[in-house]
Amino acid sequence: MLKIALKLIKTIEDHGYVAYIVGGFVRDQLLGIVSNDVDICTNARPSDIRNIFPNSCLPDEAYGSITVMIRNIRFEITTFRREIRYLNNRKPVEFEYIDDLLEDLKRRDFRINTICMDKNGKIIDLLHGREDLQKREIHTVGNSIYQFSQDALRILRAIRFATNLSFSLSSDIKQAILETKHYVRNLSYDRKKEELNKIFASIHVRYGIKLLLELGLDKELQLQHLKEIRSFDDLIGIWTQLYAEDIYPFSKNEKELMQQIREVLTMDILDPITLYRYGLYVNSVAASIQGISKKLVIQKYNELPIKGRSDIVVNGKDIMDLLQAQPGRYLKDILLDIEEKIVRKELENDSNVLKKYIVAQYGDLKNS
Repeated sequence: MLKIALKLIKTIEDHGYVAYIVGGFVRDQLLGIVSNDVDICTNARPSDIRNIFPNSCLPDEAYGSITVMIRNIRFEITTFRREIRYLNNRKPVEFEYIDDLLEDLKRRDFRINTICMDKNGKIIDLLHGREDLQKREIHTVGNSIYQFSQDALRILRAIRFATNLSFSLSSDIKQAILETKHYVRNLSYDRKKEELNKIFASIHVRYGIKLLLELGLDKELQLQHLKEIRSFDDLIGIWTQLYAEDIYPFSKNEKELMQQIREVLTMDILDPITLYRYGLYVNSVAASIQGISKKLVIQKYNELPIKGRSDIVVNGKDIMDLLQAQPGRYLKDILLDIEEKIVRKELENDSNVLKKYIVAQYGDLKNS
């Protein structure tokens, strides 16, 4: 990927412009982390980039960005700019294109995201981002209060970067968050959830939640149950404990999963019927919340004689033929009966055994 990115930069420069890889890709390269998103900054205008790469697309030309796909790799190419005015503590609505790399870097959020790489692979670090990487600290570019007041999403991004990289927040950032955190309420719930998902999905999620609580962001994010979380190893499991689906956007499937997990939390998770009815995933998440070994849940689930009704060796037609009866509600009752007895190992999932049981228990339905 790096070779392709460097070749792309050279192509831009061959047309008389300057260009650099910037931000997360360079940061992650220096940290030894694999990264798939490549951002390019350049003094070429969007129209110039379109002339150089005719197949490029314009996700947001008004904001100076062009997307170029090369070998199924997405490159975001953005023109150097200076941002003049933001709307609602989030969106830049007035900016101007410029030709100066340093000025472009000054508009960015954190110093670790301002490190650049030129077409020869040389690192260009005008704002001391490498020093922050070495110290494992997050610092804003310039005044932290100004940065967060202009774009409140940077508050959550600061927590996210600190969490994912296991870095500390500078004292300036912490103080600025305390003074500007109320602006977080102006952000859309979609954008807040997007950042929270990245924090909750991190292997350092406990640290991220600790920072959110320490800085009082649980109140601004309307996550009143954040300090009550008991299990941290599943994203849906965390949201289940937060009871926030009436506030934050979730899919129908996500809401159903959270509801099922909460139902299982009121049951005996190791009961065969509970394991069978709700499945391995829901029971595993609920077990984690209750402090029950996931290994034990998996073991008990794997011991179930069937995993679904389709595994039962007799079906509705078999039962009708056996009882010489017409279709009716009785079929559902019989299937439910033998299903539960098989799950509890009170009946063997064997055709002869089941047919003998059905005739003995329900034979009076014949010709009825």
